[in-house]
Amino acid sequence: MRRSFMLGAAFLSLTAALPVSADTAQWNEPADIPKIEPVNVGLAGEKPADIVRYLMARGALRTGISPDGKTIAFSYRVTGEPQLWVVPAEGGWPTQLTFGAGIRLFWWSPDGSAILVSRDTDGDEREGYYLLSTDGTKETEVLSPSSAFRSFGMFDNEGSRILFASTERNGRDFDLYVTDLDSGETAMVYEGSFGFYARAWQPGGDLVIVDEVRGEGTNDTHLLDLATGEMRRLFHPESPAYHGSYRWLPDGSGFYMVSSNGRDFQGLARVDLASESVDFLVTPEADVEDVEVTGDGRYMAWTENHDGYSQVTVRDVETGKDLPPADLPDGVYGIEFARGAAQLMVRVTGPAIPGDVYVWNVATGALNRAVASSLAGLNPETFVVPESLRYPAQDGVELQGFLYRPKDTAGDVPVVVRVHGGPTAQSRPSFRNQVQYLVSNGIAVFDVNVRGSTGFGLRYASLDNQEKRLDSVRDLVDTVEFLKTLPGIDGDSAAVMGGSYGGYMVNAVLGSYPGVFVAGASFVGVSDWVRALEEASPALKASDRIEYGDIREERWQEFYANNSPINNADKINVPLLVEHGANDPRDPVTESDRIVKTVRENGGEVTYLRFPDEGHSVTKQPNRVAFNRALMGFLEKHLAGS
Repeated sequence: MRRSFMLGAAFLSLTAALPVSADTAQWNEPADIPKIEPVNVGLAGEKPADIVRYLMARGALRTGISPDGKTIAFSYRVTGEPQLWVVPAEGGWPTQLTFGAGIRLFWWSPDGSAILVSRDTDGDEREGYYLLSTDGTKETEVLSPSSAFRSFGMFDNEGSRILFASTERNGRDFDLYVTDLDSGETAMVYEGSFGFYARAWQPGGDLVIVDEVRGEGTNDTHLLDLATGEMRRLFHPESPAYHGSYRWLPDGSGFYMVSSNGRDFQGLARVDLASESVDFLVTPEADVEDVEVTGDGRYMAWTENHDGYSQVTVRDVETGKDLPPADLPDGVYGIEFARGAAQLMVRVTGPAIPGDVYVWNVATGALNRAVASSLAGLNPETFVVPESLRYPAQDGVELQGFLYRPKDTAGDVPVVVRVHGGPTAQSRPSFRNQVQYLVSNGIAVFDVNVRGSTGFGLRYASLDNQEKRLDSVRDLVDTVEFLKTLPGIDGDSAAVMGGSYGGYMVNAVLGSYPGVFVAGASFVGVSDWVRALEEASPALKASDRIEYGDIREERWQEFYANNSPINNADKINVPLLVEHGANDPRDPVTESDRIVKTVRENGGEVTYLRFPDEGHSVTKQPNRVAFNRALMGFLEKHLAGS
């Protein structure tokens, strides 16, 4: 069950969801509802800079390039909530297209005449779809929000229909639907069980590549024939393996994909439909992540994850030669080829880059920056680039993390251990406003990748599965012991924070290993695994069985009844900050309510931020300000004097 989390640009987000409990609104502590106050960022260059300035350091969030390669669309938070903007690919003045409630995702139509956007209601993740003209002057509701969860697939090749997955039928299983954009009619084309998601539509044909989720980072690959309704399974690995980033060949005879089938790391493969053969083309000792192909098939591009940093390669398919690399900044990349041009869009985020967008003309080699981040008056020279460190856990497993050290400090400094969500996710050197604020104020941050994290091979990602769940919690204890050996770091003054699955890790380590940390901050975290796993949808339960075990079995009921954080909450003896949105569809707000109540009943100190108009992430700018001011104040109070 991926319980990832996004807090500004600080945490990774994903699309699974739990049903919202009926008692989410029952909380009779008015003091726990955050109070929104006027924003004052202070003067540029003022030291120390307010956390609000770091929140206002912004760049492009999600991005997309138009089919002709001439326009970049991107979501941008400059107005507070993420809205849709467009800018010429060669750079220029951007234009805002959406207003009002923020958007979640967007997709270009195949002819570039429109953009489909999705919106939910106050973070409940139940999306509606809206078709928007590229000048922003006309917007049509395609599907209004409902009680169903939806996962968008794609437009058809002509742009007249959209294909998506939805729980509309029974509120649990994801079926596949097609909506005709002219008539507005919607029809189910495949009735699924658990989770089926459309990924790529065959050029000029009726075949659609469909993923069936089997576990964390594990899926079967199917071909759905929309003309007949027949679903044919292509790949069903015996051992857990991931397939994804499918890109059809122009003639529809096969496709490229990323796969870890039979490998520890994900490689780049080509699939021939006639023979169903799979030929690996690129197999580095690192994960291949994103694959892109031009519409004519002439060029292909892919990214590799090397110790968290991205590398991008472009290959001329006709010659088989790789092109000279572009001069891109170090960081984490997202790539996309224009459908009808040799233009590769590269979104870059790095320690000092909130989100720049580059356009690389791979035919000519020209590279230009279409979107430049704003640092809100902060001096980029004050930003810290982390060092990647590896160290052994007590059982010999090698762990990894990124250490952000404050500059120009005398003596040992306190440290915050930051735990990512997921658990199948990875801490990477992208822009983190909270981290840069803390290091600018003399507090180090260690962005840890405990066992179970991705990016280090399938074996490493499986080391926290089922009975081994608590081994990853113990990794946090070993991490603190490692930090104590580093010069300039005061490991005796360590706090821990994390969101979603990382919130669970905070809840677990504070109760299971009291005395290791001097404070903790938990955001939208699980406290009772039995409840969380039982309430998951069938789609999530299919995923959960490999990662957590089948909660329907008595052995797992007993395991999680004995090993959920709520059982040790009475042992939490350090100050705790908890944040949760009342509309959270992944981890119900009652998960935090219970742990807050238990700690308080045992005399513990808890600061609780319970947002009535947020979900699994804090998205509204006034709420983000309130949350981050409270969080930074909490950490500074309990670490600065340690």
